[in-house]
Amino acid sequence: MRQQRTRRASLSASLKIRDHRGHCRSPEEEESYIPFAQDSLVRQWNSMQNVADGNQEKSQTPIQRNKYLLNINVGGKLFQIACKVLAQYPITRLGKLALYTDPVKKLQLCDDYLVQKNEYFFDRDPSIFHYIFHFYRSGVLWVMDEMCPSNFVEEIEYWGIHLKYSQRCCRILLEEKRDEVSEYLKIEKELEAELEPLESGTQFDGKFLGQFRKMVWNLIENPYSSVPAKIIAVMSSFFVLISIVGMTLSTVEEMKNKTGKMWMEQMEMICAIFFTSEYLMRLISSSSFKNFLRAAFNAIDLVAILPFYIQILFENLDDGEMQYHEELHKVENVSKLGKVLKLIKLMRIFRILKLARHSTGLRAFSFTMRQCYQQVCCLLLFIAMGVFTFSALIHSVEHDVPGTDFTSIPCAWWWAAVSLSTVGYGDTVPDTVLGRMVAFVCISFGIILNGMPISILYNKFSDYYAKLKAHEMSQSLQLSRRIRLKQRVLRKFSECWRADPRYYR
Repeated sequence: MRQQRTRRASLSASLKIRDHRGHCRSPEEEESYIPFAQDSLVRQWNSMQNVADGNQEKSQTPIQRNKYLLNINVGGKLFQIACKVLAQYPITRLGKLALYTDPVKKLQLCDDYLVQKNEYFFDRDPSIFHYIFHFYRSGVLWVMDEMCPSNFVEEIEYWGIHLKYSQRCCRILLEEKRDEVSEYLKIEKELEAELEPLESGTQFDGKFLGQFRKMVWNLIENPYSSVPAKIIAVMSSFFVLISIVGMTLSTVEEMKNKTGKMWMEQMEMICAIFFTSEYLMRLISSSSFKNFLRAAFNAIDLVAILPFYIQILFENLDDGEMQYHEELHKVENVSKLGKVLKLIKLMRIFRILKLARHSTGLRAFSFTMRQCYQQVCCLLLFIAMGVFTFSALIHSVEHDVPGTDFTSIPCAWWWAAVSLSTVGYGDTVPDTVLGRMVAFVCISFGIILNGMPISILYNKFSDYYAKLKAHEMSQSLQLSRRIRLKQRVLRKFSECWRADPRYYR
């Protein structure tokens, strides 16, 4: 750009505005007149021609110029447009180029100027300029489907042409395509944010124990950084499954004996110790305590370990109260604490959500729900409307039947919800003909309603899952390549050793 500005300054400096020889030119000389004193000061445009052609042009006579045509060179392709046509659109770039009489202003509109051929050069896309050229000749801006909407809009903004000159159908299609591209880029950006960890290793530079915290962070948050990090990720998923299996077996009648309870308590203690150490390592390696508390996965980790410690706390409180209260109060406290402990133990089921940290499918499902929340909310709205509508209809038809279960509209909600979901438990059924007709309409509406969002959710889920899986495979491949580095080096050394002629002596 600096060289180009220097060159333009030299062109304007050599311009002879008050040339006394201009008063005695003939009409032929006036047409072939070059408005610069020395043509040699202008570098020839040799992008589309070789040196031999340039040397031949020097020996040829000057090319005849046409005042009424404007020579436009766009990316190496030459276009000729009448100045009268361009003047009809004075706010466009080419319209200004045709109307300006000052050569300096003309040079500010183009990228270069070839004096010998009187060509204005523009370093733009020549394929899109075909549509710009057609616009000046016909007055209509056509938009093709195969063009990139962002690139096309950028080009027409450069040439100063408004989108209103295009047909309404083309304009609608272009706007829809631009919205699709912007939505796609937005989803891609969110997917990248989903794939990337909340923090990066560079945030530990210059902080207290930065190298140590970075090492711990790679072990816990980046399972593809090393083999130990991958082992820790597998162990985390393994302990989650062990904890869920232990919680399930604790409800089996055969495991409620003394030996079974002891084994379940020991298994729960081991899992809680591992989850606690994992949570503390994440807390230590976090660069921001506020961001650590805001993260959803960290909240799940905290919920996974809280039931164990709350249970220990309540058991200790229970022992203390049994020493200082009477027998009646002790029984009441034990009953209340037993209910609380059951509720706290039930919170251990949330440990299964820890699998989402290392499961691509669960992350893809969560991302799909966040992206399709409008469709899901609309589906829930339709279900609620159907439940209220058909429960009111079935109540109005069946409430006079003796021994009916549809005694009120709230009592019919369960039947309407089961029928809309097409489950059909059969615990509550209509007895009259009109009631069965209402049930048939309710089931038909449920089939249509359930089939609407399935294709949308499934297509988006499969797309997001494929992208997340591709990113995971690329990271896994990088890790496997680093692991096999030693093997490859040893194999290369062995091949070089065998290729040495002295090896066979």
